[in-house]
Amino acid sequence: MRLAIPCNEQKLTALLGPQFGRAAFFAIYDPDSRTVEYISNSQVVNTPSGAGVQAARHIIDAGAAALLSAHCGPKAFRALQAAGIPVYVGLTGTVQEAIDKYNSGAIQPATNADVEGHWA
Repeated sequence: MRLAIPCNEQKLTALLGPQFGRAAFFAIYDPDSRTVEYISNSQVVNTPSGAGVQAARHIIDAGAAALLSAHCGPKAFRALQAAGIPVYVGLTGTVQEAIDKYNSGAIQPATNADVEGHWA
């Protein structure tokens, strides 16, 4: 199961991006091989609208099976839910800390988006 984690730097010690759709990168972590790759979200970061849905498409295309994030808006949440990808929100700290929380079973998938769309 590959995990997608929004971040603004390409390292495990990077802080989670506060907005899913506006993160500069997504860390794609593979727990089986314990490897991480980073995919750019640069083409979405500055779009006036639809960033969350476009970012959701990026992580779906990257083969992510779950999203670990600080926040997720309603349109992105619905897109991920439709693709069968559970969304874990309310996470803080670093990419590595998010992975550790997931691996320990300390977090549960969200049932709804935790923010309204177009928040700053």
